[in-house]
Amino acid sequence: MDFSITYRTLPRMKILLIEDEEKAVKILKKGLNEHNIEVDFAFDGIKGGEMALANEYDVIVSDIIVPGLNGFDLTRHLRQKGIKTPVLLLTALNATDDKVLGLEVGADDYLTKPYEFKELLARLKALSRRGKEVPPPKLILTFADTEMNLTGKEFIRQGKKIELTPKEFALMEYFIRHQGRVISKAEIADKVWDINFETTSNVVEVYVNYLRNKVDKPFEKKIIHTVFGVGYVLKDE
Repeated sequence: MDFSITYRTLPRMKILLIEDEEKAVKILKKGLNEHNIEVDFAFDGIKGGEMALANEYDVIVSDIIVPGLNGFDLTRHLRQKGIKTPVLLLTALNATDDKVLGLEVGADDYLTKPYEFKELLARLKALSRRGKEVPPPKLILTFADTEMNLTGKEFIRQGKKIELTPKEFALMEYFIRHQGRVISKAEIADKVWDINFETTSNVVEVYVNYLRNKVDKPFEKKIIHTVFGVGYVLKDE
């Protein structure tokens, strides 16, 4: 990895790095320290989980394949414990199912190996900023026969409560906030999850289908529409 890049604008942050390859840990720690990022590290998921529960971090970075507790199970465990710290998963796996699973258990982003060090820095900056964002003041969103309670994380259509996962909820919220406007897959990836859209990935399509199965399929009127070759639009017709 080449660390000889000009990238000194990151604010001081502290991250937890969970990686079982000692050489990789040393290289990353050295490079991140040079960019004003303090690094705590663990070589297995169990120790990493203990550190995440005991300390405050701006971002948690974990390889998916680590001893003790893999990245998926670690992320799920932290979310169940109420830890909201942004999680970035590092993976050599490029399959859509693995990326979907990572997002589904509560991860905020993923980075496929091998990756550029400057891309890791950019992801850390974005995730750290997201972790400090103040929730929007509007608590209730409505569209057609739907209602979304942002405080209680509840979605209702025609008086029926529909259980949505955190990622499905975030996607539906973005649709409602931009109702009537065609939204591209790249915009969804960037604005909903703050991840770079890969043209070879169908993660966005997978989640739109998940959402349709819950909020459209059981009802006569469909509200999530595909604009072929462009993206999706939420409209009442």
